[in-house]
Amino acid sequence: MGRIICCGLGPGDPDLMSVRADRTVRAAQHVAYFRKKGRPGQARRIVEGMLAADVTEYPMEYPVTTEIAFESPEYVQLLAGFYDEWAERLARLARAVDVVVLCEGDPYFYGSFMHLHTRLQGRAAIEVIAGIPGMVGCWNGVGQPIALGDDVTTVLMGTLAEDELERRMRDSDALVIMKTGRNLAKVRRALASAGRLDDAWLVEQGTMPGERVARLAEIDAADCPYFAIVLVHGKGRHLDAAE
Repeated sequence: MGRIICCGLGPGDPDLMSVRADRTVRAAQHVAYFRKKGRPGQARRIVEGMLAADVTEYPMEYPVTTEIAFESPEYVQLLAGFYDEWAERLARLARAVDVVVLCEGDPYFYGSFMHLHTRLQGRAAIEVIAGIPGMVGCWNGVGQPIALGDDVTTVLMGTLAEDELERRMRDSDALVIMKTGRNLAKVRRALASAGRLDDAWLVEQGTMPGERVARLAEIDAADCPYFAIVLVHGKGRHLDAAE
């Protein structure tokens, strides 16, 4: 009986992988990873040069990404079928061998593997290796504390409605906004309405080659990088209080 091992790879720089993750990746004989059609996949790129020469790879290619509206029934149906199929394939493989599934960041923090995790319960032995979340690498790139004292930190998805984004931006001290991409213009408007735009940073390709760190207000409105996170740092309320 084999296992399915979801390996958190961290924010993108292979040097930031855990010792355990590095050891697992290098020893793997069967490796699966998500990717967009026609692309190598971010997780696969992180482990380039680390895999064994005789490894068997299983690219899990999404049937759709942004061509169909996220909330459409067709989108939900296509993705559900995709995850069902790969859960079955991985469970079948794990009857005989260990399968390592690569995951950027930490698998339990908005990781794509969680769609498989729920489907694999009771069907295969599952192990999850923790990784540094991508946002951690990004705020280290800015070089400022994301939160201090009793700051409240909120993680938001750029896919939320604009009024919901604005409300939560007003109600929090530090902000992490993921899934920006084509939502960046909406995120920018919400930040401006909440009075937070001047404090916002955009970090693209955090910890990876081509990393860019810039004030969001200074980025061209037409520039919508895919692999990017928006950060607003807390103000460190009550810094004079005992910790």
